[in-house]
This record gives sequence, structure tokens and C-alpha cells, in this order.
Amino acid sequence: MDYVSALVPPVVMAVFFIGVVRVIVKTQGGAAKAKEDAAVDAALAGSEGVRKVSARGDA
Repeated sequence: MDYVSALVPPVVMAVFFIGVVRVIVKTQGGAAKAKEDAAVDAALAGSEGVRKVSARGDA
């Protein structure tokens, strides 16, 4: 029975990991996807603007 007690923790972790991946995949997209994408695009554009301004100031 030692082999059973040795296999239980990896199997439990694998099942949990598969569940987490399924939740992540299922929550991608949906009604809020456009709003989330717009927020990320705005944040990236803001950081690019700050980076360009600071690069001009350093040169």
C-alpha cells in the first residue's frame, strides 16, 4: 500500500492543476473581453509614452 500513498499527492495535484487550467481557459473571452483588451492597450500605450518621454529627457 506504500505505492498508493506515494501516488495520491501527485494525482491530487494533477487534478487540481487541470481544474485551474480549465477555469483559466473558460474565463478567456466573454462579454468583458473587449473592455479588458482596451484597458491593457491603454496601459501599454501609457507606459510606451512615458518610456519615450524619459528616453528623450535622458539623451
